[in-house]
Amino acid sequence: MNISVKQKPLEIFIHVIVWILVFGFPTVFIDRGSNFSWIKFFTHSIFTVGYFIVFYINYLYFIPKLLLKDRISYFLILNTILIIVATLSVHFFWNQYTTPPPGRFMGPPPYYFYLRDFIMMVFVVGLSVAVRLSMRWRILNERLIVSEKQKTDAELKNLKNQLNPHFLLNTLNNIYALTTFNTEKAQNAIMELSHLLRYMLYENQTDVVPLQKEFSFIKDYVSLMRIRLTDDINVEMNLAEEPGSNIFIAPFLFISLIENAFKHGVSPTEKSFITISILGKTDGKVECHIRNSNYPKSGSDKSGSGVGLEQVQKRLDLMYHNRYLWEKEIKDDVYSSTLIIFTK
Repeated sequence: MNISVKQKPLEIFIHVIVWILVFGFPTVFIDRGSNFSWIKFFTHSIFTVGYFIVFYINYLYFIPKLLLKDRISYFLILNTILIIVATLSVHFFWNQYTTPPPGRFMGPPPYYFYLRDFIMMVFVVGLSVAVRLSMRWRILNERLIVSEKQKTDAELKNLKNQLNPHFLLNTLNNIYALTTFNTEKAQNAIMELSHLLRYMLYENQTDVVPLQKEFSFIKDYVSLMRIRLTDDINVEMNLAEEPGSNIFIAPFLFISLIENAFKHGVSPTEKSFITISILGKTDGKVECHIRNSNYPKSGSDKSGSGVGLEQVQKRLDLMYHNRYLWEKEIKDDVYSSTLIIFTK
């Protein structure tokens, strides 16, 4: 696996520091009164050089070319040959540059040292595999994070595109109904709609907008909806942001909740009410409370199909995962929706 240019300098630096410590480790045990000898130092470094060679042959070739390509049998065979050759080589050079102590040597038999260093070489191969695989896991994890972010961004864009035509369809239906009994109000409604569409066109390109801009959008929408309401329908609205809060919010989140209130909270024959309260606080919390009289749509009426609320739920999960609370209930023919978003 190729290592990204960004990661190479840090990786090389870590390797250099580690091997400096490994090669310099024997100097820690030098007594202050003993005579330091570079020949003796390099002699003791023969085994470390062997470990170094085995480590990087695996790290740079055997692991990426064999192990990670599922050629495990070749990996094991070539490593066995490499370890045997490396073990014999370090002992050959050790014997060339060292002289045995005088007299009979009473230590372990020679094969003990060969076996010891063979096992150490196996350990070095395992260490090389662990380091290489951990680096590969880190790279794959970073790619996964980037991929998930790209997927999330694509889903958010798709949800916005689904939400806006849905909103536009319902608004056009309202204006169409208005043209049948008041042409002047219909013309004013078209002007209001042009303001809304301008906002939707430009703010749809950003992930978040100032809360005050969203408030202006909601006011225009409610003003448009009021045109066709009768005197038996009471609409109260309170939009406020505490001074200094400076909150940014995902656009078009609240409009579907308000749209839902007008769909299900208004009756052509009965008294109805809708109350909308959205408050932005200095700690970044946004509280949206909506209550309305409940007049469920019939099965044949698709205007209240709830597509907008489904999109809101998906957008909340994508943009404010584990940072929002949404409670809905119907009690005494009153529908209540409370959405709390923690933007910070």
